[in-house]
Amino acid sequence: MPIELGVPAPDFVLKDQNNQEVRLSDFHGRKAVLLVFYPLAFSRRCHGELTEIQENLPAYANDHVQVLTVSVDSVYGHKVWAEQEGFDFPLLADFWPHGEVARAYGVFDDERGFANRGTFLVDPAGRITFAEMNGPGEVRDQAPWRAAVATLSR
Repeated sequence: MPIELGVPAPDFVLKDQNNQEVRLSDFHGRKAVLLVFYPLAFSRRCHGELTEIQENLPAYANDHVQVLTVSVDSVYGHKVWAEQEGFDFPLLADFWPHGEVARAYGVFDDERGFANRGTFLVDPAGRITFAEMNGPGEVRDQAPWRAAVATLSR
């Protein structure tokens, strides 16, 4: 089960596709973070979801919010995928220890060895204000994400 609303988001440090460290707590006091876990790079459904994020990037990466996507793929796989698809947002590698961050958020699938489709909105104070989880084959509707992000600017 994903972690509950209102609790502090587990902090983490992961490397993005450019091998740069990204720490969740670095956004505290500055921006909210839309944290999007996905199973695997180069898969059709994940490609569609990340393409939709790219197409709606101004809603997810602006003065009030930063999108961070996370999978168990390596930094190197993320680099190739980001360049190939033109993704302009961080793709974080929860590669080693394998799935540790996904486990902390309650979205790791131990049987398959990758994250389910977990989505979390972490407010600028570092608390979870939105959480959902879909299985690997289930399509996510991003409209609730945009609605949750829109409440931040009020």
